[in-house]
Amino acid sequence: MNRGPDGRRRPVTIHDVAREAGVSRGTVSRVLNGGHYVSPAAQTAVNNAIRRTGYVVNRHARSLITGKSDSVAFLLTEPQERFFEDPNFNVLLRSCTQALAAQDIPLLLMIAGSDDERRRNLRYIEAGHVDGVLLVSSHSGDPVAGELQAAGVPVVACGKPIGRQARVSYVAADDREGARDMVRYLHDRGRRRIATVTGPLDTPGGVERLAGYRETLAECGLPADESLIATGDYSRASGEQAAELLLERAPDLDAVFVASDLMAQGVVDALGRAGRTVPEDVAVGGFDDSPAALSTRPPLTTIRQPWDRISREMVRMLLARISGEDPAAVILPTELVRRDSA
Repeated sequence: MNRGPDGRRRPVTIHDVAREAGVSRGTVSRVLNGGHYVSPAAQTAVNNAIRRTGYVVNRHARSLITGKSDSVAFLLTEPQERFFEDPNFNVLLRSCTQALAAQDIPLLLMIAGSDDERRRNLRYIEAGHVDGVLLVSSHSGDPVAGELQAAGVPVVACGKPIGRQARVSYVAADDREGARDMVRYLHDRGRRRIATVTGPLDTPGGVERLAGYRETLAECGLPADESLIATGDYSRASGEQAAELLLERAPDLDAVFVASDLMAQGVVDALGRAGRTVPEDVAVGGFDDSPAALSTRPPLTTIRQPWDRISREMVRMLLARISGEDPAAVILPTELVRRDSA
């Protein structure tokens, strides 16, 4: 901040930066808008002057000139309570915020857990208040990805957008291979009645992890048994309910592969109430390696999703889409993390 003639502090302006750098106001403006037609020496001088003066870009004024908001939305298509319950969403939001902060781009959190919320959020987005959308937790039949695409809004999804893989950019962990690693591990530990609690089967994680479970059972020579499959919704309560159902159907089960750590917490609770010890009577494997995996007793053997890499790739790809690049996809490897539950 500088002081005016009356002694009051005033904001640093682009003119102050130009004076400090020894260049024209136009040169500073070109640096702030991408550095086109600016020599390396002039760009260095302007960037140094910005640091010395503490100049902050007036985003509103800049958006009027460029037609861009210089901000991005993190759009979660789940009810609000899921955002606070599921630690994965918080980890992903924090990592995306950090990745965008490195580019000096603010992130706006938007939750569309109902049709009314979806319509309000889409009106706001389509009005140009954000330059692109990081779309999280898209369900099969969810119209959000298609509506954003039809409106020409750059979007990158977390997980494969079912039915739109070829048209929408996305970043995903290798859900199927992660499930295969866990089921193979349980089998190698001597378990033969391996059940599973799936995620919602209208989500990519639910579909892919169930497919990996089925494939690996077949490879291990274990018979397909539908009584060993129960569906959850990624919540802890649904894990409890699914475990109770599985114990009723198949009391001789000796392992459970659970498609999320939060559901696995519920499974462990239900097993304890039923008098089953973990892992002695029933081994339990989760998926995510979220904070829930460490707070479970015993701590969960699980599949680690590389949340930091997922976030960085989502941000990188969204900025590329905003710049006009074609849709792309990235699938990242998972990792088996051995702890005490299996």
